[in-house]
Amino acid sequence: MRARSLPGDLEVEQLVRLQGERAVPPRTAGRAGLQRKPPRSDRARSRSRRVQRKLRRRSRRTWPGRHPVISCTVALAVLLTPVWVSLGSALTNPALGFSVPARFAEWLRDNGGGPVVNSVENWWYSHHQPPVGGRPKAADLPSQRGSGARAIRSAHRSSAYLPAPASLAPFAHPVLEGEGIWKPVGRLVRGDPAIYETFLRPDAVHTSIVDGIAWLDTRLLSATLYSGSYIPGGGPYKYTAPVQPAAARLLVAAFNAGFRMQDANGGYYTQGKMIIPLRSGAASFVIFRNGTATVGAWGTDVKMSSGVVAVRQNLNLLVENGQPVSGLNANDTTQWGNTLGNQVYVSRSGIGVTRDGALVYVGGPGLNIKDLANLLVRAGAVRAMELDINTDWVNFATFNPAMPNGPASPGNGTDLLPLADMAGPPTRYFVSWWARDFITMSSRWP
Repeated sequence: MRARSLPGDLEVEQLVRLQGERAVPPRTAGRAGLQRKPPRSDRARSRSRRVQRKLRRRSRRTWPGRHPVISCTVALAVLLTPVWVSLGSALTNPALGFSVPARFAEWLRDNGGGPVVNSVENWWYSHHQPPVGGRPKAADLPSQRGSGARAIRSAHRSSAYLPAPASLAPFAHPVLEGEGIWKPVGRLVRGDPAIYETFLRPDAVHTSIVDGIAWLDTRLLSATLYSGSYIPGGGPYKYTAPVQPAAARLLVAAFNAGFRMQDANGGYYTQGKMIIPLRSGAASFVIFRNGTATVGAWGTDVKMSSGVVAVRQNLNLLVENGQPVSGLNANDTTQWGNTLGNQVYVSRSGIGVTRDGALVYVGGPGLNIKDLANLLVRAGAVRAMELDINTDWVNFATFNPAMPNGPASPGNGTDLLPLADMAGPPTRYFVSWWARDFITMSSRWP
C-alpha cells in the first residue's frame, strides 16, 4: 500500500522542479538524461582559472625570479650595482696601488672593510715571514755604479756643502761587497754630488734582506711638498703631480710621504693653508721658506712661524736624541703599521735629520719597527719618523739626466733598491693620476 504524499510536500516538489527548468535556458537542454551545460558565467570563470594555472606553471619554468634563491641573488646584484661600479673603478685606478691586491685592499679600507683586510694580511704575513740566514739574491742588490762624481769633496769648498757621510758599520756578517759604503748618485749640483746611497742588512738574523739608505745634502738641495687629491685631499694645489717641466730641470730626487691622513694621527699644512689641524707632539717633516727641511716633534723641536711653508705629520717620533724611542717592540702589531694589516715584517720607510742638518732616508723590505729605527740611527739620524709602508708606496728615486740642465724623467730615474724590493718605477712622479703626496729634493741653483 503506497503512502500518500501530503499536499504540502507535493507543492514543494513541483515548485523546486519549476525553478530548475527556468534556471536553464531552453537552448541548453540536453538530450537523454537531460545533461545541461553550466551557466556561461561559470564557464568563463573556469576557463580563466585554467589559463592562470598554465601561466603560473610556465612562469615557474621561464622566470628565475620565481625561484626564491635566484630571486634574492638577482635583487642583491641590482642593489649592489653602485658597489660593483666603485670596486671596478678602484681596481683600475693605479693611484691606489701598482698591484690589483693593493688596490682592492685600499678600496676595502675606504669602505669600512679595514678589519677584513687586517685579518687577511695578518694570516698572510704570519705564513710568509722573512727567511732566517742566507745571502741576498743578486737581483736584490742595488747597483754599485754611482754618478761618476768625486766621492771626496774638495776642502776649499767645504762651506758650500755638508761633509760627505762616513761609511756605516754593517749589522750582519760576513759583509757584502759595497755594504755600508756610500756612493754618489743623481744629478750633480754645481759639479758636486748632493746625494749618496748605500745599503745594509737590517739585522744579524735575516741576512738575505737588503734595505736602502740615502743621505741628502740640505745645503745643496731644496725640499718641496707635493700634495695629492687623495692624500691629503682638498686642493687644488700649486705643487701636485705631475712634476712640471720647469721643476723637472732642477729635480734631483723624490720620495714617498706618510700614511693616509685617517691613519697618520697628525695634520697637514701647505701653501699657507691648514688642510688638517696639526697635532702637538706629532712627528713632523717641516719645510722652511728657504727650502731647508728637518724632522722633529711638533711644538717642541719645531713650531709654526712665518718661515714654515709645509708640515707633514705622521705618528710619533721613532728616533729621538740619536736613539730609538723607548718602548719600541719588534713584535708590535698596532702602533706602527695599521695601514698594512698591523704586520711586523713589511716594507717600511722613514726620514731623519742628522746632527749637521742632512736628511737620511731609509726604505726597503722585511723591516719591523725596531729595525727601521736602528737603521736610521746607524745612518746618523738624531730625530726620525716613520713614513709610509708597503712595497707599493715605499719609493726613493734619484734622477741623472745626460745633459747637466736636462729635465728629470722616468727614463733617467733610478730607484734606491731594485724593482723586486721597491715596486713601482719613478714614473709615479710624472703622471697626473698620482693622487698621493710626496717630497722632492731639487738643486738650489739652475
